[in-house]
Amino acid sequence: MTTKTEYQKMLAGDLYDAADEVLMNLRIKAREWMQLYNATGYNREERTPLVQALFGKTGNNIDIQTPVFVDYGCHIEIGENFFANFNCVFLDCNTIKIGNNVFLGPNVQLYAATHPVLAAERIKGPEYAFPITIGDNVWIGGGSIVCPGVSIGANTTIGAGSVVVKDVPANVVAAGNPCRVIRHL
Repeated sequence: MTTKTEYQKMLAGDLYDAADEVLMNLRIKAREWMQLYNATGYNREERTPLVQALFGKTGNNIDIQTPVFVDYGCHIEIGENFFANFNCVFLDCNTIKIGNNVFLGPNVQLYAATHPVLAAERIKGPEYAFPITIGDNVWIGGGSIVCPGVSIGANTTIGAGSVVVKDVPANVVAAGNPCRVIRHL
């Protein structure tokens, strides 16, 4: 039986130790990238290669406003025609897969990271991470938070300030805390 590395545990949704040296080095690389990216002027020709160098997958026509924050960066996959407004956060301790034609308002936060809910377990330090999937043609309004393990279906609009704790189907408008379907499109 082979033992999983902390990195493998993280991507498998198992408890893992974020203080692991490999994970620390990946986060240091991401912090160095953030300093460089966030210091760029508004020049997409300069920014696009930086995004392509760190993110796991990128489409064409990517526009990510500064500042932007990532945990690792390499677990983020974005499709064609992507826009993220100011101050977005990607805690990509697991994969964050984003389809084509997706728009994120300012201060949108995508959290693949989470912690044990029992205090006795949480204070020991291990973490969990679960993937986030966002379909094509999705708009997530400003100040929204997408929690670990959530999928948002294609052609959906998430209202500003929403806290998305459960999957949201395709072709709906959803909003609130917790986020719920308001109408079908």
